[in-house]
Amino acid sequence: MKKKLISLLTAVVMALGVAVPAMAEDTASMKGKLVVIHTNDMHGYYETTDTAIGIAGVAGLKDYYEAQGADVLLLDAGDFSQGNTLVGYYKGKNAAEYIAAAGYDAVSMGNHEFDYTFDILLDNMKVLTDAGVKVVDSNVINKETGKAYFDANAIFEKDGIKVGVFGLDTAETLTKASPSNVKLVNFLDKEDMFKAAQAQVDELKAAGCDYIIALTHLGVDEESVGRRSVDVASAVKGIDLIVDGHSHTVMDGGEKVNDTLIVSTGSYLANVGTVVVDEASKETTAKLISAADYAATIGKYDDAVAKLVAEDRAEVTAAYSKVFAKTEVHLEGTKAIVRSEETNLGDFTADAYLYTGKKYVEDNKLGISVDCAISNGGGIRTSVEPGDISMDTLVTIFPFGNNVCLVTITGAQLLEILEASTFCTPETIGGFPQVAGIEYTLDTTVPYENGAQYPNSTYYAPAKPGSRVTITSVNGQPFDAAKNYTVVVNGFQAEGGDTYYQLTQGSYFADTNVLDCDSLIEYVQSLNGVIGQEYAKPQGRITIIKAAEEPVVEPTPVVPEPTPEPTVEPAPSIDELYKVVKGDSLWKIADKELGNGLLWKKIYEANKAEIANPDKIYVGQEIVVK
Repeated sequence: MKKKLISLLTAVVMALGVAVPAMAEDTASMKGKLVVIHTNDMHGYYETTDTAIGIAGVAGLKDYYEAQGADVLLLDAGDFSQGNTLVGYYKGKNAAEYIAAAGYDAVSMGNHEFDYTFDILLDNMKVLTDAGVKVVDSNVINKETGKAYFDANAIFEKDGIKVGVFGLDTAETLTKASPSNVKLVNFLDKEDMFKAAQAQVDELKAAGCDYIIALTHLGVDEESVGRRSVDVASAVKGIDLIVDGHSHTVMDGGEKVNDTLIVSTGSYLANVGTVVVDEASKETTAKLISAADYAATIGKYDDAVAKLVAEDRAEVTAAYSKVFAKTEVHLEGTKAIVRSEETNLGDFTADAYLYTGKKYVEDNKLGISVDCAISNGGGIRTSVEPGDISMDTLVTIFPFGNNVCLVTITGAQLLEILEASTFCTPETIGGFPQVAGIEYTLDTTVPYENGAQYPNSTYYAPAKPGSRVTITSVNGQPFDAAKNYTVVVNGFQAEGGDTYYQLTQGSYFADTNVLDCDSLIEYVQSLNGVIGQEYAKPQGRITIIKAAEEPVVEPTPVVPEPTPEPTVEPAPSIDELYKVVKGDSLWKIADKELGNGLLWKKIYEANKAEIANPDKIYVGQEIVVK
């Protein structure tokens, strides 16, 4: 029987809370060391808080190591220019300014760097390059010339070591950004990416580099198999270090694949990574420094960088402080939930789209029926707590600035969209369809079979549309695969973003020119400015059939004779418990005890409910079975 013995968060804090490297104030104590300071997936969280080191802390950490005589490289692995109102207000330009001011040496781009149109991306990257920050992405290719848009690599010569850095960005950007923003770009993927990476390693070694770093925005998620950082490490020889991003994975101490060390900090500057390399022996030590540990043990923050951030925050707050509505209920937008099941915030968003679409048709006397709406779960970025809703909150939830659009498609195309957009459910997917005017059932016990790959996409059409998804009704009427339906979506979906390729094949298209944020404002106003109890729970529009969990067999109580005593629950075997020690990470524990580091999420789920022993966690094989 499963024993939930500990809150994993408590265990991690206790075991890893001493992870800050001991560093003396002696200015020569780090002589002969290369320190790679790395960040990833900052997503606009540049302010210093209790849970974020902030960009001023990153700059302070670089100064701290340099003051001790270390050779320092400061690197970022992408998704730095989009994610909250602080950077969204300036379309990412201020993020580039902060990175330059903090003294970064090189960055690779993430998929979210492409969110503001390609011209804006080029302008933002120019801010970096003009400041001497290298933008390295060897697999981001100009479709017309066949050459990399940015530097493929960069070489940094330090006192005792010559370091080569090359970059890779995920091909998933083709559909995770609006397709119109990447129409001029090709991303070398899988085998082609591996070949390009090997060529970079060979070139850098030929140039005399002693240490090779791949700066990648690839991640380790299952949905990215074949293009992950671990896949690069397996396929490419000669990479000493991969600084990774994209999957928001916390890797304290790093993970070794063959001879390559992979590191990642998680996200939102909750941690900053350090990799200390002895320049003579190449002995390497990787550590993460949390916001709390940094504040307690180092506490150096760059005043000039902090001032830049504070000035921008004041302007953004003034612009977005207006309260326009309130909610009486919690609106669920947590990533793991809104991308895998129906939520009340998903319902509300789709209802707002449908309201805007119908109003557009009525105002413009188009004379067509608007039947339903779909909002991709990945477009909803956070939850909303009961209380006032300000513009700041609204833009944080919906930061992409997509227009609401109408597309007419057939029922067969609608079925394919729902099937493709749930292909990995119950695993999360950004395309998960939150709906209005549609009722459908998804049977996750039926395997998804790939059909043809969608053009300019990493996703596949379903081989058998309707094998996993059954549509019960559309616009209150029985579903008809041959009928035309007008669907309201956001512009990202209408362009074929995520798994929504079939929306580009519709027979009718109209852009309402109403932003998704404005659509929600208009809809709330139609509700007298209050999101009430009607949205307390999901509406029951989506039914998900999941595999039945194996029943838990309780041990038969044994009552001693002659005096009855309470049944004592048998203690778990020694193999079921793992003692957390300094330097552990969830990935390491999963890899060691269960044979697969990617099972760390299941260890987390198995241990999060109860606290009994602050040193041990359950790692029994039931985790794997479940």
